[in-house]
Amino acid sequence: MPVPGEGEVLIEVVAAGVNPADSRLREGKLADRIPAHFPQGQGSDFAGFVRGIGPGVTGWSVNDEVIGHVSRGSHATHLTVPATNITPKPPHLPWEVAGSLFVTGTTAWAAINAVDIGQGDTVVISAAAGGVGCIAAQLARLRGAKVIGTVSERNADFLRQLDVIPVIHDGDVAGQIRELAPEGVDVYLDAFGGQNLEIARELNVKEARIRSVVDWDGVFDYGLDEYGRTKPGTRGAGAAASGAEGSDIADESAEEYGHEVVGRLARLAVQHRLLLPISDIFAIDEVREAFEELDRGHVRGKILLGMHPVGYSRQRVHGATAHGVPLKESASTVDVPTRHARMRVFENLPPVLGHLRGQHHPHPSEQLDAAEAAEAAALAEAEAEAEEEGEAVVDR
Repeated sequence: MPVPGEGEVLIEVVAAGVNPADSRLREGKLADRIPAHFPQGQGSDFAGFVRGIGPGVTGWSVNDEVIGHVSRGSHATHLTVPATNITPKPPHLPWEVAGSLFVTGTTAWAAINAVDIGQGDTVVISAAAGGVGCIAAQLARLRGAKVIGTVSERNADFLRQLDVIPVIHDGDVAGQIRELAPEGVDVYLDAFGGQNLEIARELNVKEARIRSVVDWDGVFDYGLDEYGRTKPGTRGAGAAASGAEGSDIADESAEEYGHEVVGRLARLAVQHRLLLPISDIFAIDEVREAFEELDRGHVRGKILLGMHPVGYSRQRVHGATAHGVPLKESASTVDVPTRHARMRVFENLPPVLGHLRGQHHPHPSEQLDAAEAAEAAALAEAEAEAEEEGEAVVDR
């Protein structure tokens, strides 16, 4: 069991995200940028409970629920991190989302800030159904941009429900985009790699408004730094002016670090203004299977590891089936007609993570039933009081 040192806290991990960078690091593809010295852990984002407080730490208590990040070590049951690496988990944010939010969320946030997305922009995002892509697309929509997302056929309807215009990534992608954006494209965010920077050039997107979160060398070819900025350390004014004053998508002119960004994203998720779909959940001893699923590609949202998953097979939507087969949360919007209210997908799920032994694990529908019962009881009580008052008037 790790022991927290000066300024650190001990975390019992409930959920930890599985990210493509973990695979690339393990395969040696990031050796020049992120040297690895084995043996070492893997994984960055996590959510869990504070279980111990190191010397000099204030403001945190044992059993606090937190979201955080660590450099290569979140795929563990327990870990120690600097107290500055964690932020409170909102009570109503599911553990599944909380444990997946840090890497994809901060990457997407940095990307849209770097290119100053604002009202009226037309934005293209590659791999828009993936973890980074779908968050960036939603943040861009919250800023008032028109968003076009490249995607596989199976994920097209999912993007439509996020109010993102899908473009199937096979064939003439640039031609399809031109038809959808005849007045041109202002911003191109690449979350996939491949030929996307060439497509951005073909669409005549200004170099300062191209950003890749995977093809760093390609971005260098455009004369930018790896964060998509023409001058390292600068930030444009457009991002700060793009949202409503005081909102969680505005006020970005000041430098912000991971835990502050994650706190904002978590509030947006609780408000149902941001959706982070969970593609699948694996127990920690199924980590190999989790990476095999990730490396097959076409993941919608995030894959994560759960330390204490509820004992049923993967993550299934309550009462929902397709052709007699229980649906995963990630598949719950597939083949659903697009002309309906945006689905609050994670509310379809029974809680999967974070339970304690012997503790009842309610499905959200039970909470709705309880609320409806309380409302009915209050109405009945009011009607009874009104009836009693009426009888008293008659007596008088």
